[in-house]
Amino acid sequence: MKRVSTIFLQTVIVLIGIVVFVILIRLPLTEGRAANLDLFSIYSDPFVLYGYAASIAFFVALYKTFKLLGYIGQNKIFSSNSVKTLKSIKYCAIVLSILIVAAGLYIRISHNKDDDPAGFLAICIATAFVSIVVVTAAAIFGKILQNAIDMKSENDLAI
Repeated sequence: MKRVSTIFLQTVIVLIGIVVFVILIRLPLTEGRAANLDLFSIYSDPFVLYGYAASIAFFVALYKTFKLLGYIGQNKIFSSNSVKTLKSIKYCAIVLSILIVAAGLYIRISHNKDDDPAGFLAICIATAFVSIVVVTAAAIFGKILQNAIDMKSENDLAI
């Protein structure tokens, strides 16, 4: 992969992080039940705090993806660091999907009977599915990369 491509992808990763960060800060202010609350009450809501805690796994995965793209740009993709980074991304995606499903279950069980949680539950299902796809992709790429590293080390020993 050319250096320009990896820099472009790293820029996209940074922009995704910035957009998600802005959404995390801005969304609680626009949410329906926050219309009559002060700033402290909005940001001390347990569900908002849970969302911030769950977002840590997302931002760690973004950082690890940025780091992996750096390895690709340096032509160090066939290294143990790349495999470790892919494992970290996989674990972050697993944690994130579990936290998303837990939030969906909490809303499903404890929502007000006058509220309709269908939109939130649909978002939970979609994001959990995306997280599971990331887990699967990271696991497959990690195994392929580990096999390539093993074959390279066997060939180096044979020579």
